[in-house]
Amino acid sequence: MQTLVQSRKHPSYDDDLALWIDAQVQLLLDRRFSELDVGNLVAELDDMKKREIKTLRNRLRVLIMHLLKCRYQPELPQNKWRATLIEQRERLAMLLEDSPSLRASLPEYVRLAYPIAVKLASAETGLPARTFPAENPFSVDQILDQDFMP
Repeated sequence: MQTLVQSRKHPSYDDDLALWIDAQVQLLLDRRFSELDVGNLVAELDDMKKREIKTLRNRLRVLIMHLLKCRYQPELPQNKWRATLIEQRERLAMLLEDSPSLRASLPEYVRLAYPIAVKLASAETGLPARTFPAENPFSVDQILDQDFMP
């Protein structure tokens, strides 16, 4: 007697994600659309977009935090901070190259990232949060500009 998993025509999404993805890709390549696991495909595609946005927001948060640290603690060694700025900007550039439509949402994501970046900068520097401006002092262009250092 076969088990449920063995009797399925294609690998299950719940049993082995990598194998399921391979099967879905092959079904697409073979144009066997009626056999696709549409519900899980839609969910996975939606999750992919959410991961891209989450990555964008996380990188902006780290980048803004380091910009604040550079501006408000200029007396401390900044080589590590500057290296982080370069790295985060490069990764943001690659993300925006892969998903240019996210660029239109940058002002909103920067706005959302700023308060957390202030909390992080405060925690890392020991400076009170009130040291930092209530509103983000950096433009989107400055945030993304590899040559901009506060």
